[in-house]
Amino acid sequence: MTYRRRLQLEGGALAASGALGAILLLVLKGDDATAGPTSTIVQIGIVAVLMATLGARSVRRSMERAAELEPAEPSSGEPTPLWQHPLIVAGLTLPFGLVDAWDAALRVCGGCVMVGLAQALLLSSMVAREEARRGVRFHRVPGSSLFTGTKLGAVR
Repeated sequence: MTYRRRLQLEGGALAASGALGAILLLVLKGDDATAGPTSTIVQIGIVAVLMATLGARSVRRSMERAAELEPAEPSSGEPTPLWQHPLIVAGLTLPFGLVDAWDAALRVCGGCVMVGLAQALLLSSMVAREEARRGVRFHRVPGSSLFTGTKLGAVR
């Protein structure tokens, strides 16, 4: 699976999971989840700006550092199983609910929507443009991690 497709799938699943979580919070917790609307807007806006700047920079660096791969070389391009995304959102959201901070829980869900949309739309389109420019397809390769970043290989 190409890196671009991986971004689209994982980003779409994360955005959908965040949106579902936000809808559930709004329906089930109503006013408790909508406290501090200005803070919610500002914090979700910050996430969007960070994805457009730092996220984009990270993807550009990964593509610049991509090693040339033979078409038959293995990649680790399989996405995180899509069923895990709702669990990730719930795991990030529920601790705030446990302390009755439902508005913070809504911000987490909104942040997940922003991160997912940035991956699926912005970052994947950056990858598509670079693939077209260089005549390659990017694939995630072993050695990628949350702390070291995504390592890519390029196949002609």
